[in-house]
Formats: sequence, C-alpha cells, structure tokens
Amino acid sequence: MKYQPYPAYKDSGVEWLGQVPEHWEVLPLKRLITIHNGQDYKKVLNPDGAYPVIGSGGEFARASRPLFDGESVLLGRKGTINRPLYINGPFWTVDTMFYSTIQSHTVGKFVYYAAKGMPFDRYATNTAVPSMTQRDLATHTIAAPPKSEQSIIAAALDSENIRIDALVSKKTRFIELLQEKRQALITRAVTRGLNPDAPMKDSGVEWIGEVPEHWEITPLKRVLLLLSERGGNETQQIALENIESWTGQFIPSKANYSGTGIAFEPGDLLFGKLRPYLAKAFLAQTPGQAIGDFFVMRPTSRVVPHYVQRLLLERSFIEIVDGSTYGTKMPRVSWKFMGNMPLPLPPIDEQQAVASRLEYVAIRLDTLITKTRRSIELLQERRSALITAAVTGQIDLREAA
Repeated sequence: MKYQPYPAYKDSGVEWLGQVPEHWEVLPLKRLITIHNGQDYKKVLNPDGAYPVIGSGGEFARASRPLFDGESVLLGRKGTINRPLYINGPFWTVDTMFYSTIQSHTVGKFVYYAAKGMPFDRYATNTAVPSMTQRDLATHTIAAPPKSEQSIIAAALDSENIRIDALVSKKTRFIELLQEKRQALITRAVTRGLNPDAPMKDSGVEWIGEVPEHWEITPLKRVLLLLSERGGNETQQIALENIESWTGQFIPSKANYSGTGIAFEPGDLLFGKLRPYLAKAFLAQTPGQAIGDFFVMRPTSRVVPHYVQRLLLERSFIEIVDGSTYGTKMPRVSWKFMGNMPLPLPPIDEQQAVASRLEYVAIRLDTLITKTRRSIELLQERRSALITAAVTGQIDLREAA
C-alpha cells in the first residue's frame, strides 16, 4: 500500500523529529506514561511461579508474584537499552529495566511503537555498558496525535507486524528446508557416492551404514595430519567466529586477534574443536594461522580436501564428535577421539566427482539461502521504516483503518 502524508504540517522544534502533523502535540514522554524502576527478581524467583520475569530479551524466568499487573511499556535502563517491550498483564521486570504505567489519555501500544523509534544513541551514557536515566526517558520529546488516532496507528502497525511476521516465518522455514536438503545431499553423497546402482556392503560403522563395495573405511588420522607449528604475525589470522557453521564459508571480521596461532597453507583443513556442535570446518584458500580452538589438519595424497571438508560437515559425524566432548563450560573434542573417527573413503577420482557435485549443489542452495535471508532483512527494514514514519506523522494511516 502507498501511504499518503497528512494534509498540513508544522515545525516540531525538535531537530530529529522535524515536521509533524499540524494537529499533533509535541510532548515529553512523561505526559504519556509514568516511568518506574524494575527490581531485583531473586526474591521472587520461582520456577513454578505464575508470573513472567521480563528482561530486555523477553521472559527468561518465573516469579511467585508480580511487580505490576496491567498494560506497560518496558524500557532498557542498562545494557540493551534500544529494545522496548510491550506487555499487558501481570509481570515482574528486572532492575536493569524500567516499566511504565500508561496514562488515561494514552494508548500503550502507540507509545511502544514510538519508543522503538527513539534515538537511543543521543541519550546513552558514554560508558562501556550503555545505560539510560529515568530523567532522560521522561523528558524525551514525542509527537503525539489524539488518543483515537493513536489507536488507529497502533492497530495499523499491529496488522502490518502480523503480516511481516508471517512472511518472515515462511521464509525462515524455507531456509531451514533448504539447509536440511543441503545436509541430506551431503550425507547421501559422502556415504553412498553418486552411482545409485553401485553394489553395497556394510561399513561396520553405525553412522555410516552401507557404502559401495569398493570403498574403504579408514580413521581420520590416516588421511589428515595434525599440524602444530605456529605462524608469524604477518599472515592472516582466522578465529572460530570467522567460520560460518555448516557451510565452512569465511566470515570477515574487523577484530584484531592477539598472539600467534597454528600455521596453515592452502588446502589445509581447520575444524573447530570447541563446541563441535557448531560445525565449523574450513578449507583454507590462502596461507594463514588459526587463532584459538582448532584442529589444523593437512590432507594426504589419498584424499581430495573438498571431499573431506564435506565429510567433516556431515550431520551424524558432527553429532558423534560432539557427544565425545570433555569439559562443561568449554566442551572440546580430543584429537585422540577425532583422529580415530572412521571415514568412508572412495577412490580419489570418485572423491573428486563427489566434491564437484556437492560444490555445484552448495552454490545453488547457498545462493537461494542468501537471497531469502536478504528478503527477510528487507522486510525487517520495511517494518522499522513504517513504524518510524507512522509514529512521527510522516504518513497518514487513518485511511488505512
């Protein structure tokens, strides 16, 4: 829908607001809501409690009694300050949040949407942990239409949010299905090959199952040699956060890593041994050094690196490796376990064929996933832009009601 502007505007007198509809008021937030401090929730914490404990990310615990019962807009006091929440009912909110009581001439949902467009960076204190004061929030200037119009704007935005959420949910599910298809194709190719008519034999390994008769089953350490030599500061440094889970793609980062890591060359494989369920297996294209918790492995002449990378990203392989970890807070897989993991190994020419086929399929699916993710981002951007335009009077939603 193409929205129209209001018929007449006036100068709000506030730089970031600019022009507002002529009949709207420009008011401090305290004229619309009364702001209160949240409280420490430990004294009411009860896993079986009837009331939600709300933080900046939403409900995270239960309480034995509520701090407030009714319609409220929650605003961040410390930490995550730019994520207002709306709630209508009994709740407890933490001491790093403010909650509010809605005044009689105000629509709570309108204030919630207006708060989502607040320029929080203008108020956040210059500290390591962003924070807001109650006074800054109370005196924040807001453009407010009459209550009946607030209701119209809130209802229109609710409707658009429902529509966008439904689209995002469908697109997110589509991405999940594409990822499932990707994993199924990897599993099929690296454990069955590309010839559906090949005679099969039992591999003797539960997670592998049957493999073509002419394939070998060999321990990982026989085809991948563990490296330990440290590199110099002049080479590229790669940390776990630089590797995308399940795809092995490189993610650029602006972080500067200290110290040196294990040196690797093009064709070497890096596998994240910390929290292996994250499925981080990277095939190096350039020289560099692995910073942090990686196994850095050099393929022997018996394997095609791209083929082995796909094996390392096979879901059952990841699940078994993850089930072997030691350490509670920082679970890692040992090389003793990892090195003895059995791998299905076809002849080298067949490995190359499988790797090429999977590379082709991965490019097609990853392109589709990337496009779908971008469409989700555009929907989110549209949502934000629409909310800002609506609560500052740039568009007139009265005709859309």
